[in-house]
Amino acid sequence: MTRKLEGKVALITGSGRGIGRSIALKLASEGARIVVNDLDADPAQEAVQAIREAGGQAVACVGNVTAPDFAERFVGTAVSEFKGLDIVINNAGYTWDNVIQKMTDEQWYAMIDCHLTAPFRILRAAQPVIRALGKAETEAGQRVMRKVVNISSMAGLFGNPGQTNYAAGKAGIVGMTQTLAKEWGRMNVTVNCVAYGLIKTRLTGNAAEGGTAHIDGRDIKVGVNPDLMAAMERGIPLGRGGTPEEAAGAVYLLCIPESDYVSGQTLVCSGGLTGF
Repeated sequence: MTRKLEGKVALITGSGRGIGRSIALKLASEGARIVVNDLDADPAQEAVQAIREAGGQAVACVGNVTAPDFAERFVGTAVSEFKGLDIVINNAGYTWDNVIQKMTDEQWYAMIDCHLTAPFRILRAAQPVIRALGKAETEAGQRVMRKVVNISSMAGLFGNPGQTNYAAGKAGIVGMTQTLAKEWGRMNVTVNCVAYGLIKTRLTGNAAEGGTAHIDGRDIKVGVNPDLMAAMERGIPLGRGGTPEEAAGAVYLLCIPESDYVSGQTLVCSGGLTGF
């Protein structure tokens, strides 16, 4: 039986760990060739190896998505290694929380740069490649659909205390999604968004364990108070936070041919939670 994404080429930021890794494994299992990205070489290569061991194809493009040269290098990797570009998943992200009166400019710009500027640069770099591929296909009498899935959050839809910076970036990506759906439809590209609720990853682990993430030269405290986590889960209609695999499933739905006429939409993946 033909796999739904056979031969497609997918760029996925932040795909060495967590949700991004699950997205990469899911798309690869359906035949997509993956360009894996992570800040660090080890998790990126581990994800590549996992895909290859399962019979898939993948290469790594290590680096910070906020670096000025990253977008061109990322898109260039897909073209040089796999001779195409069909799917772009802007997934990389993290949180750096504070109430607004204590939030620094550094915290603000870190979130905007990661969650909004980096996807903008990647999609800007991808446009000439996608346009050229689409033009050649049209001249050959073919119509090939391509997919962009941007990752937002319920914080971007409803706000969340202590996350002015993160919520602003995640709200902005929804606006970018809706705009590009209008601009890129003529190129046979659907552009959609997935807004996550509580998904259990290293970033939402037990804060009491003192976990940190080393990002762009900073050690960012990660994790959630376990009592707060329990209260949050009780408020979810399904009674629990989601897994990275379940989060990946929502992205997958927007990458397969069955969603070829769905564009400009935000799919909420929250276990039934409709607001904070």
